[in-house]
Amino acid sequence: MAGNTLRFKTNYAVSSKIEPFYKGGKVQISRDEKYIFCTCGPRVNVLQISAGKIVHSIEQDDQEDITSFSLSPDDEILVTASRALLLKQWDWKQEKCTRSWRAIHNVPVASMTFDSTSTLLATGGCDGTIKLWDIVKQYCTHNLKGSSGVVHLVEFHPDISLLQLFSSSLDCAIRIWDLRTSKCICVLESHYSAVTSLAFSPDGHTLISSGRDKICTVWDLEERKEKRTVPVYEAVEGVVILSANEDYSQLGVKSKDLHFITAGSKGVLRVWESSTARCVFTQTLPSAPVSSPEQTDGDPLSLVYCLPLPLSNRLATVTAEHNILLYQLPLLSVQQQFVGYSDDILDVRFLGKEDTHIVVATNSSQLKVFELATSSCQILYGHTDTVLSLDVFRKRSMFASCAKDKSLRVWRMDPETGRVHCVAQGHGHSNAVGSISCSRLKKAFLASGSQDCTIKVWDLPDDLPAVGEEPAQLVTRITEKAHDKDVNSVAISPNDKVLASGSQDRTAKLWSLTDMSLLGVFRGHRRGIWCVQFSPVDQVLATASADGSVKLWGLHDFSCLKTFEGHDASVLKIIFVSRGTQLVSGGSDGLVKLWTIKTNECVKTFDAHQDKVWALHGSSKDDLMVTGSADSNIAIWKDISEEELVELQAKQEDQILKQQELSNLLHEKKYLKALGIAISLDQPHTVLKVIKEIRQDEEGPQQLEKTLLRLRQDQKESVLRYCAVWNTNARSCLDAQAVLQVLLTHLSPDDLLQFQGARTHLEGLIPYTERHVQRITRLLQSSMFLDYMWQKMRVTGAKDSGELQGEEMDASPQGIFILDKQSEQANTTHAAQQQEEEKDDDDDDENKAPDSDEEVQEEEESISTSKSANRQAGKAVGTNGVENRGRISSEESSDEEDVMEISTSKSTVPTPCVMTDAR
Repeated sequence: MAGNTLRFKTNYAVSSKIEPFYKGGKVQISRDEKYIFCTCGPRVNVLQISAGKIVHSIEQDDQEDITSFSLSPDDEILVTASRALLLKQWDWKQEKCTRSWRAIHNVPVASMTFDSTSTLLATGGCDGTIKLWDIVKQYCTHNLKGSSGVVHLVEFHPDISLLQLFSSSLDCAIRIWDLRTSKCICVLESHYSAVTSLAFSPDGHTLISSGRDKICTVWDLEERKEKRTVPVYEAVEGVVILSANEDYSQLGVKSKDLHFITAGSKGVLRVWESSTARCVFTQTLPSAPVSSPEQTDGDPLSLVYCLPLPLSNRLATVTAEHNILLYQLPLLSVQQQFVGYSDDILDVRFLGKEDTHIVVATNSSQLKVFELATSSCQILYGHTDTVLSLDVFRKRSMFASCAKDKSLRVWRMDPETGRVHCVAQGHGHSNAVGSISCSRLKKAFLASGSQDCTIKVWDLPDDLPAVGEEPAQLVTRITEKAHDKDVNSVAISPNDKVLASGSQDRTAKLWSLTDMSLLGVFRGHRRGIWCVQFSPVDQVLATASADGSVKLWGLHDFSCLKTFEGHDASVLKIIFVSRGTQLVSGGSDGLVKLWTIKTNECVKTFDAHQDKVWALHGSSKDDLMVTGSADSNIAIWKDISEEELVELQAKQEDQILKQQELSNLLHEKKYLKALGIAISLDQPHTVLKVIKEIRQDEEGPQQLEKTLLRLRQDQKESVLRYCAVWNTNARSCLDAQAVLQVLLTHLSPDDLLQFQGARTHLEGLIPYTERHVQRITRLLQSSMFLDYMWQKMRVTGAKDSGELQGEEMDASPQGIFILDKQSEQANTTHAAQQQEEEKDDDDDDENKAPDSDEEVQEEEESISTSKSANRQAGKAVGTNGVENRGRISSEESSDEEDVMEISTSKSTVPTPCVMTDAR
């Protein structure tokens, strides 16, 4: 029964994140082939290939973008160059900068590389110069001039004994530099566009260069002449020479001649035979759309890097959309895919029976399916323009997508392999399709809303094609002109009977799915509606609007039931959680809010994004949710309400046990353990209570000193911090001063200053201590004046016989005295005023440092006793002749509030009466 009890959610925590780690620029793979190094603004991120996680992030202190970097062949040294014209040497495994120096270049460094011995570093600058650095001895060895424009490519000859450096700049030529003479010994001219890559044969006698002029050139380095020009008919960004020792017959390699792989603007890998300039193999991407012959260089499918992994016989490519793909040779089968940058996250859904995957729509025509356990990604091709919206069917093995290309597609995931393929597609809208919703009970139909202001209902075919077959065509059941402006959101009810739509025209509408007849209109939002959602249990519709509010509507009368306001900007997405009793909303302010419907209360606000939260979805078990934002971050949130509740209960139980143990220790006078427990509870009042108990002991000062000196340093730090608080209150200042006396007596100033925050605490102690000293000084002066007056007073009247023993009886005639009632009344009134002032002062002290009820009661008794003594002393002063007239001096009045500190040892003073002589 307890398991079925519904508990409101109180908190979520980010369990994992999928963040951008590569935004363009250089990519390099470590020699052991375990890590990928890539740039991301001012950082170099290190991606562990096996886990798909970022394990290190090397960040510039000055936040300047990194223009180039290079990892040494021994995988030990990383050198980065930034726009600040600084070179930095890093121990990347410790993320520590070991050395930095000026690059000497007048403009940023565009390229750099290490030689095979990891001792020489070459940097090519945008100023047309090349500089060589001895990393071990830390000095510049060469300054090579002669290149025109930006030197965007530098490579050492693999045979270090030749001491040759190859470079290319904007003049499209390849220069060979002799490092012994620091002169250019040869210029290889063949390309008419920028040279993008250089690849050396294993024997070092052949060089293959590629360029954006759609050719590759084979060079004989011994004769320094061109051997052959290979027209590849695409802008080539990377070249990799295949090893002659491996069997690449499956790639069309039939002879022992030199073969190489090219990667370029067409987005496919091709194998070429250098001797005949023939293409012997072309990669086919089974799920990718057919490339047009006139493919442009800026196409998102184009490849920008091609890197060999010889140890594992693999190949890595980097696409223009910042995706990194690892292929296994010789089959060129995709082994792993990593998404470096996703741009805006427009929609996201959980996928799989156990929510093991998520499907993401980004600002791209490609869909990305992430496996949450490994962050490995599948890229789905099919749409030809940006995908705008997603939705999943009930069992979460199928999902639908819609895009700006005016089409929608249905996809199915193989539960065993996790591979996703397209099974159906539909066309019919005349404008971008902005929203889609799947049926809830069966895989029977889906609905779409478009910017053409219409809603279409599509029927799914009974038999869906298998993998490798052509997708089926969706058939439109009905089309309805629904709104006057763009349809931003559609939602199908849990019983598949009605459909809700939200539009930019500020209205939401309810439709019957049988004939698309209009059932009602929801009006009330001041701006366009971004999202509509049905409650899973109640006949309620939730709408989120650009006016910053979320509204709940009753389906029976179309009235607004509740309004939730809290977002500072548009609310873009909402979902129901906790069986329809709570809402989660995401807004363009980057915030995610959790609402309880019954109380209209915002339970929690989550801030994990820096931009608009377009995507929001909950898991089938209601324990996870996923959010996606325009900042390119995807966050997986876990419900931690139960964990927090268990943790809170355990903490409360632990505190109760510690309080009981504390009481037992105080009773047994084990002050050291008691003080340690009180400090561990982090309750200053409890610690103060222990200090008071110690001071009330017969050997209070000695016991306090002994206990405090045996504390650990962190405990002494806590006590010093508490003293700063106690010292602000007149009731507890004496305890604070007693503790301070022990610490200042036995600890040197250097030891005290080593305490965390010691300087701040000591500075806070000084003004209040000075104030207490001044107050006590005034009290001492007042008490001495009272003693003096008391000694000088003569009390006339009858005395007890015991008091008259040893004294002579004064037999002279006594005067007749009459009580001066007027003076007595004035004295009484003045004392009442003083009592009220003291009461106000006590209230102020109580507000500053609230104590326990017992302590307050003790303090009240002490205060009342002190006030009584004060009134008696005041009346005694008033008997000093006619000149005083029963009034107390202003100095005495100002110190009345502090009279509680005076010892009550003189409380036996009899209460005098104000009298006048009748004679």
